[in-house]
Amino acid sequence: MAIVLSVSGSPSATSRTGRLLRHLDTWLTAHGHEVLPLDVRTIPAEALLGADFKHPAIVEATELFARADGIVIGTPVYKASYSGVLKALLDLLPQYALTGKTVLPLATGGTTAHVLAIDYALRPVLSSMGASHIVQGWFTLDKDLATRDDGGLTIAPQAAEALGQVVDQFSAALGRPAVLAAAG
Repeated sequence: MAIVLSVSGSPSATSRTGRLLRHLDTWLTAHGHEVLPLDVRTIPAEALLGADFKHPAIVEATELFARADGIVIGTPVYKASYSGVLKALLDLLPQYALTGKTVLPLATGGTTAHVLAIDYALRPVLSSMGASHIVQGWFTLDKDLATRDDGGLTIAPQAAEALGQVVDQFSAALGRPAVLAAAG
C-alpha cells in the first residue's frame, strides 16, 4: 500500500480544487492507498509568509512530504500560475523534498487559456525539488466541477473520464494496478 499525500494549494475553504482533491482521495483510498490530506490554507499565514521553518505546522507538513510515496498536488490557476499559498509552502520545504516521489500535478481554472500552467509553471518546480517521476498532469475547467447540495462533487463525464485516466496512471506508477478511476 502506497502512502499518498494529497495537497490542496487553494486559499479558499469552498474551493473546487479542494473538493476535487478530496473526491480523488476517496478513490485512491478505495484502491488501496493510504491518503493523507493537506490543505495548505490551514497552515498559519505567519508561518508561511514569515518563512518560519521551525513552526510546528511547517515541521508537520515537511514530515508528511517525507513520509509519502506519492504526492497529488492540486492548485487553482491564477494569472497563468499556481497559487501563492502553494508557492509559499513549496519554498519552505527542503530543496529535494520530492526525491524518490511520484507526483501527480492537477490544476483547475476558468479558461483553457491556462491549461499549460501545469507544464510551464508547476512541473519545473516539482522537478527541481527532485521528483523521481511526474506523471501526466491534468487541468480541469471550473465549469466541469459542480458542488452538490451535500457538499460532494460532480464532475462532467468527459472530464471525469480523462481525470480517471491520469489518476490510474499515477496509481500504476505507485505500483498499484490501474482500474479506471470512477471519478464522476
